[in-house]
Amino acid sequence: MKRLLCLCLGLLAATAHAQSDSAIVKKISDEILLRGEAYENLRVLCKTIGHRLSGSPQQDKAIAWGQALLERSGADKVWLQPVTVPKWIRGEESLRVKYEGKWQTIPMLSLGNSEGTEGKVLTAEIVCFNNMEELNAAPEAKVKGKIVFMNYAFRQEFVKTFDGYSDIASYRFNGANVASRKGASGLIIRSLSTGLEDVPHTGSMRYDDDVRKIPAIAIGNSTADALAKWCKAGKTEAALQSTCGMKGTALSYNVIGELRGQKEGFIVVGGHLDSWDVGEGAQDDGAGCVQSIEVLRTFKQLGLQPKHTIRVVLYANEENGARGGVTYADSAKARKEKHVFALESDEGGYTPRGFSLKVSAADRDKIRNWKSIFMPLGVYDFEEEGGGVDIGPLGKTGCRLAGLQPDSQRYFDMHHSRRDVFEDVNKRELHLGAVAMTSFIYMADQYFD
Repeated sequence: MKRLLCLCLGLLAATAHAQSDSAIVKKISDEILLRGEAYENLRVLCKTIGHRLSGSPQQDKAIAWGQALLERSGADKVWLQPVTVPKWIRGEESLRVKYEGKWQTIPMLSLGNSEGTEGKVLTAEIVCFNNMEELNAAPEAKVKGKIVFMNYAFRQEFVKTFDGYSDIASYRFNGANVASRKGASGLIIRSLSTGLEDVPHTGSMRYDDDVRKIPAIAIGNSTADALAKWCKAGKTEAALQSTCGMKGTALSYNVIGELRGQKEGFIVVGGHLDSWDVGEGAQDDGAGCVQSIEVLRTFKQLGLQPKHTIRVVLYANEENGARGGVTYADSAKARKEKHVFALESDEGGYTPRGFSLKVSAADRDKIRNWKSIFMPLGVYDFEEEGGGVDIGPLGKTGCRLAGLQPDSQRYFDMHHSRRDVFEDVNKRELHLGAVAMTSFIYMADQYFD
């Protein structure tokens, strides 16, 4: 009888907590959907600063913007954390392709961190491969001195487009190494894009220490289709010219603002402030930055006193080095700060569907029990594994991780391209993501230690 009574009391207490939590989440939702500032903050970031590559003057302006906005949003403390970042410059670039005796100018973008041609014109025959297996199997004589064209398309059968991105990302990140080892003089890849528009997409690549650094570029999908046909029909030449390359390092900063809690421990929410040097970095990742600041503003506006100290971190250099996340985690470890939970938004400001998690089985079960609170927001998926690039280093210290999972169907249409602009962002979608994030931070603050 006593055991049954305890069980009943426990159920009543759980029900009361759930009702109280739902009421708070409703207040959070009303505040952001009726009076949220994330959309206007994103407009200012995109339209007055624009793209902000690590080490650029625009990145410096964005840092000042983030610091002022966190102060205005009610942070108890705001500071800049120094981060040494790689400085890569795009410079001037062009690609022409000769087919049937005629030269045609082709839209292209050098891949981030790529070395160029030192301004000289690199003229060479193009040799086409449909996948990495074909390139690996090719004799060196077929590749040596030529420009390799990797015509591997984003696989459309993946319902979750980030699965497709995982499948294709190595072509951009590591393709130049494979081609260089075969003696290639350059690399062209089909952009990592689900879109139908002929828009080149850039993104990060790297060179292994033991390879010659060949120029690496991307072209749009329609151009890739045409180039593949030309290569199949006969000999095709390219004339590539670019001045891109690494120019040492520069001093940048993580921008950090916090609301002080009542007990030991920190909860982090953030996005990355840098972007590629095309477009405006709206979805990637201005959206995550303004959503994270909205979390802090909403807590302050509603008078929600957090148990743990909540930190908003606008990370430096996610796109071509991830040094901001490493620097923050190293500092936390050196200062012996206990980090309870970290949430990142870096998959766009589209309609929220769930959260990926890197937590224990017991914590995942606990989060699953929050579904009734999140379902009214249209947020239901807590099964994915993961967190985020910037918070990944914190995970190595034992910190629980989560990543906002918006609907991803349109994300890779614009990802790392000139199409990533403020006009692509829908206000309600962006603010619903902020509602989901603020609610998740509230729940984590209440139930994690």
